[in-house]
Amino acid sequence: MPDRPVAIVTGASRGIGRGIALELASSGFDLVINRAQAKQPEVMGEATALGAQCAFAPGNIGESQAREKIVEIARTTFGRCDLLVNNAGAAPLKRLDILDATEESFDRVLGINLKGPYFLTQLVANWMIEQRKEEPERPLRIVNIGSISAYTSSPARGEYCVSKAGMAMMTKLYADRLAEYNIGVFEVSPGIIETDMTSAVKGKYDKLIGDGLTPIKRWGRPDDVAQAVAAIAEGRLDFSTGTVLHVDGGFHLRRL
Repeated sequence: MPDRPVAIVTGASRGIGRGIALELASSGFDLVINRAQAKQPEVMGEATALGAQCAFAPGNIGESQAREKIVEIARTTFGRCDLLVNNAGAAPLKRLDILDATEESFDRVLGINLKGPYFLTQLVANWMIEQRKEEPERPLRIVNIGSISAYTSSPARGEYCVSKAGMAMMTKLYADRLAEYNIGVFEVSPGIIETDMTSAVKGKYDKLIGDGLTPIKRWGRPDDVAQAVAAIAEGRLDFSTGTVLHVDGGFHLRRL
């Protein structure tokens, strides 16, 4: 078995996922890179240049066959998985008031953002339990990339909020269930992060941040989230399973 640890990172082709993949590559991880599209992303070459061996696992994690393929590729390429990062996520294709939102959009967003990670984690967790029996001391961890939308109302994208609220509970459930196997499960909760997904509302959030929406008056960056994931991957929080790391410039604080 290779000495380098292996991480599966979903939705790793851009934005937060790309930042996480590159940070983990710099930290000594080999990578299974997932994206929905079949074309290999540029991050594969970038991670390889940092010393990582990379395998590509295309597919929409909302589909069971894609989830099974991701795990199969990790097994056949590396024979191990030390870290799963559930990052892949989707916003509604069109923002609609909750009174007008469609069932089709709800199913799409929940499928990618909640059902996909839930059942991919199930697959990987069972594999990690197998690995734990073979190597009792090897660190094994799972990280879910949540959102401030788990507890912040946005009635024009209710399905996204519901999906992230579900992921928050999913983290607690798996942290509880896997603690006996010493498999840590964590949530990283980004705030307003400068990515392709938020580019359409840049003007709105520039003003809100400038007016004090967050105590730290700047946009978050993918690197901010990636560094939190790296801290978990390095074992700095192993006694804190089930915890939430707020990477939001202080947004979560209640202030008077």
